[in-house]
Amino acid sequence: MKKRVCGAGVVLGVLVAFGALPAQTSTAAPPGTRAGAGHSLWALPLGPAGLTETRTTTTLQPGVTLTRIVRGEADPALRWTVEVSIPGGPGSPDPDAPPAVLKDEKSAGELADGLRRAGFAARVERVVTPSTADYAGGTLGRRVRVGSFGSESAATAERARLKAAGYTGSAVYTGWDGDSSARGPWHVDVLTIDPRRFHGGLRASYGPDLENRETTSALSGAAGATAAVNAGFFVLDPAAGAPGDPAGVGMYGGRLLSEPVAGRPGLVVHGDGRGTEITRFTWRGRVAGQYASLALSGINRVPGLIRNCGGRPGDLPTSAPLHDVTCTNPDELVAFTGDFAGRTPQGAGAEAVLDARGRVVEVRSPRGGPLPAGGGSVQATGRRVAELTRLARPGEHLRVTTDLLDRRGLRVSSSPGTATGHGTATGHGHGTSIVNGGPELVRDGRLHVTPATDGMVHPDDPSWYYGWVHKRNPRTLAGVDADGRTVLVTADGRSTAALGLSITESAAVARALGLRDAVNLDGGGSTTMAVGGTVLNDPSDATGERPVGDALLILPRRD
Repeated sequence: MKKRVCGAGVVLGVLVAFGALPAQTSTAAPPGTRAGAGHSLWALPLGPAGLTETRTTTTLQPGVTLTRIVRGEADPALRWTVEVSIPGGPGSPDPDAPPAVLKDEKSAGELADGLRRAGFAARVERVVTPSTADYAGGTLGRRVRVGSFGSESAATAERARLKAAGYTGSAVYTGWDGDSSARGPWHVDVLTIDPRRFHGGLRASYGPDLENRETTSALSGAAGATAAVNAGFFVLDPAAGAPGDPAGVGMYGGRLLSEPVAGRPGLVVHGDGRGTEITRFTWRGRVAGQYASLALSGINRVPGLIRNCGGRPGDLPTSAPLHDVTCTNPDELVAFTGDFAGRTPQGAGAEAVLDARGRVVEVRSPRGGPLPAGGGSVQATGRRVAELTRLARPGEHLRVTTDLLDRRGLRVSSSPGTATGHGTATGHGHGTSIVNGGPELVRDGRLHVTPATDGMVHPDDPSWYYGWVHKRNPRTLAGVDADGRTVLVTADGRSTAALGLSITESAAVARALGLRDAVNLDGGGSTTMAVGGTVLNDPSDATGERPVGDALLILPRRD
């Protein structure tokens, strides 16, 4: 037995080495086999078969285990190189935004020829991506790379030489490419919640308000959580909305506080750890007065900015999901609750301010400002301003209602029809949380990867798919296994010590861990697992743990 100290205290762990004798009474299996019914002990399908894989399992509280998996080893065949970027297009403050690096064959050849004439050892490589459930895959384009180096510092020096010659690029490690020949290493952490023995709590938290960001460890520590992982996608760039605001569905304590990206999946968890599921959502909402009602455009977000798109007709460039893109619409009607922030967003338009009973106490223009205790508001922009001002006369009562709909169009939750209780669930209990994600990874025990459906295929920008889907990155995954256990997974990446996972590798890992249904959550620099309020994994941002929009918390038993 191996004793290990985690943030939750001293626990006993079991070291399992695949291809070796089991330690004590633990179960072991060689790669490609499974040991013991109900135990997810498939070797991870990463790299060549036969790689060393160790698992250390600890019990954090009754019904909650943490398994730390290390697969593979440092691979001398992996090298550093410089990937030449392609100028053009606006920049983004999002540190996970992939650079433009892919070109067509002719343009890549011309770029490489110019680099060679300038004295650089340039080469052109074709990038082929695997097919998924809704995307044919094949050749994404050609990348141009310069040199092959044994250290990051040597690649960085070559990058500086390229910059002096008028080129741009980044130092990259070939282990992040996604090639199946890479031997690792991979670091994967797995939290498993068994509802048959779990008597704690499971919920999502966004912190003091929706607008601002907090770290996963801070959210975990504030709640006294046993463990936590980061959860859904969120607004990061102030030009895309309110930083920290969920970029998709968000239900907390049974209340719908952020509308879904239409048709994209959400992870549904319940306070008792039972009945976890992955469902695709749409929604509808209305604000109604005595004689008329109006359709809502959104909940608790900056009007006119729809992060990840998937909104309503009239949104530009699309009303379909389009990940990491902020769609716009000048004519919107957005409802706010006190959960958003101390003040609602400021800007041109009008805002009907409601007290706790739904009575209009003020119609202010421009919009933006504090809300009454327990109250809410409805903001209008563009052509919706006239509609709202006709409806919202001071002293009148308005009813704000929202319905969350599943993939079949059936109502799974509904607001009570008050001004301030958006999304108080009828179909789900008050302990229900829903966080946004995408793409799907596993459905009914089979690989089911859906980047096209969920807006991760950018037809005019193959570099985005290459950087976000095809290449290895840190990832956070979640799902449920055949025994009804909720499983939360983080995989470190963007280092030589942990290669990370592509999206298709993420799906294969989820299935190897025994998940019946699984979805990708926010990853990259957001990927974080905390135990006892202390960060357990190795977040990839150079500045350390990244503040996020929300997190999934495993809580101890409350007596």
